Amino acid sequence: MDNIAESILNSIKKLHGISADDTSFDTDIIIHINSALMILNQLGVGPAAGFYIDDYLTTWDQYVSNKFITKAIKSFVYIKVRLVFDPPASPTVVEALRESAKEYEWRIVQWAEQNII
Repeated sequence: MDNIAESILNSIKKLHGISADDTSFDTDIIIHINSALMILNQLGVGPAAGFYIDDYLTTWDQYVSNKFITKAIKSFVYIKVRLVFDPPASPTVVEALRESAKEYEWRIVQWAEQNII
């Protein structure tokens, strides 16, 4: 998962335990990925004109080329997708994921303010 040239869709599917070959949830996951990318755009990350994916062909390095911050961005996108696509049954786990998302958000904003990404 360290390769920023990997597919955005397939990497998020992998984190959810979904095989790249299983396309039955692609539309749902793509919608939620794009929502997370919109949030990141509003935080100052990614292309100024916005960014979205349509399929498995779009890669992380097309979105942002900085390998260091991409790791945090992947985690943020995973958490945001998880919370709407496959929310945990436990309210405690949901709250922990929300807190993690807030922390990633803060750290990503701090990075974006100090670096061009």
